[in-house]
Amino acid sequence: MTDGDGGGSAAPGGGTGGISRAGGLSWTGRRWTLREVDEAEALALARSLDLPPLAARCLQPRVPAPRASEWLRPELSHLHDPYEMLGMDVAVERLRAAVRDGQRVRIVTDYDVDGTTSSLILQSTLAALGLRDRVDYHIPDRFDEGYGFSTRAAQRAAEEGVDLVVTADIGVRDHAAVSLAAEAGLDVIVCDHHLPSGEAVPADALAVLCPPQAACSYPNPALAACGVSLKLAQALLAEHPRRDAFVRSLLKMAAIGTVADVVDLATPENRAIVALGLEQLSRRPHAPGLEALLSVSGLEAGGPLQASDLGFRVGPRINAAGRLEDASLVVELMHTRDRRQAMLQAQRLDQLNRQRQGLQQRLVKACLEAVGSEPPGFVVQWGEEAEGWHRGVVGIVAAKVRDRVHRPAAVVAVSGSEARGSVRSTPGVHAVQALDSVADLLERYGGHPVAAGFSVRTEHLPALAERLAAWVDERVEAEALVPELRVDAAADLRELDRVALEGLQRLGPFGKGNPSPRLLLRGVHPRGLRPLGKGHLRFDLDGLEAVWWSGGVHEEALRAADRLDLVGRLDLNRWKGRETLRFTVEDARRAASPAP
Repeated sequence: MTDGDGGGSAAPGGGTGGISRAGGLSWTGRRWTLREVDEAEALALARSLDLPPLAARCLQPRVPAPRASEWLRPELSHLHDPYEMLGMDVAVERLRAAVRDGQRVRIVTDYDVDGTTSSLILQSTLAALGLRDRVDYHIPDRFDEGYGFSTRAAQRAAEEGVDLVVTADIGVRDHAAVSLAAEAGLDVIVCDHHLPSGEAVPADALAVLCPPQAACSYPNPALAACGVSLKLAQALLAEHPRRDAFVRSLLKMAAIGTVADVVDLATPENRAIVALGLEQLSRRPHAPGLEALLSVSGLEAGGPLQASDLGFRVGPRINAAGRLEDASLVVELMHTRDRRQAMLQAQRLDQLNRQRQGLQQRLVKACLEAVGSEPPGFVVQWGEEAEGWHRGVVGIVAAKVRDRVHRPAAVVAVSGSEARGSVRSTPGVHAVQALDSVADLLERYGGHPVAAGFSVRTEHLPALAERLAAWVDERVEAEALVPELRVDAAADLRELDRVALEGLQRLGPFGKGNPSPRLLLRGVHPRGLRPLGKGHLRFDLDGLEAVWWSGGVHEEALRAADRLDLVGRLDLNRWKGRETLRFTVEDARRAASPAP
């Protein structure tokens, strides 16, 4: 059901990206949709699972009642039999032969978090099986070699006497490189998950481990590549005397990659990977490299880690290496055994992440200023790499612009006559279909419904921007461009206590497919409104602290409103050793007038 606006009028303070607030939109230009809850079933769940009623109301629409107990208790047994994956038997047999014969194996992966964690999982597994001195790795340079398993990498492996190449997070679409390797006498095993519907896997690969491929009946098609790599490791370690302990250790890297790659956390296996990985990560100390990375990410020992820590702290620092410099920095960090050296390497990742943040903020600001208050149906912005439009950050900048203007966005880095861009789209616009409409202008393109990449001649950029905007105007209803804010449950302020928070946390780990519960508070009155830092607000809700990050633009409206509806999340504020309950606001609107 759509939860109506109550008042219908917009409050001042904050733009909506050109979208009218008439018709029930919030102060940030979004439509709130409240999930329908079966109250009787929620009550039964609360009793059977010992959950607070609020947590049960949030859980009931997410999972069928018979699966609810399993959902709340992720276990190692929730990892499926790896041999259910098509090609697993062939891959395991070939790798065991490599171990037996002492052959050279090269692991080739993508330069993002999913790729680097996959590399570390596979390297650790093969080293444990006896190939420590016969395994090496290669991560393509984003700026020199580009994305994927390249023909250059295949040729280099052949020339250097490699016997077997294992790719991860790349390879399933790299038919030419796989064929070249096969012609040179190299076997190739592909571990991937990037297979668009209807496309074939490389015919010349010895084995392809990719759950979305045709004829693969693996129960969890939503694995990240690090998850696929974990399944291969799980099969290879089946006879290892410390199998379970080793798999649990590998779950640390698999959890980081799974969260950072934003795959579905509604599947039992992905939930187990992340939940059990978080358990292992929370048991400090770790090897020097991982311990240093957690430390520079602001995650000191002493408390349990959350999925959000991996997504917003650890993941960005790993990604920064591949975005701005060389993803091999991450692998080298994890291989380091000297604690002082590890801290220096981790600090380098932190510096790169700060540099990435600065570039990102500057480019987002430039894009939004250029777009103005009435953006076109599809926003396209570009600039010269020499002037700071860094190819490594255009994707994340496009995502930020999309989120601010509620339109699909492409951000493009120009280098002379060539330009490379990234698209981040909205639910109502399929990114690849949009690029299909301008295929005649593009050199290359590909991706997914929400995210895509392309290369284009610089001279075609004005036409590209004009035609993408026209395509959206002609084919996409204006309603589809209005962002939706999905709310899990209405709550009473009296329900928001530590017991409720602990119950809500039991629904985690949170991420795609299982977001942290959003709550609706109706008819509340903010008191003691005061600024918090630059652009943020803090206020009181009948004794409960509330904070609205970047909510400063709505300060005037908040002061003028007598009663408000708020949407946000219940969490803990940890500061100087103290923990206090807090409601983090995401959106607001005037509440409906009470009935006479």
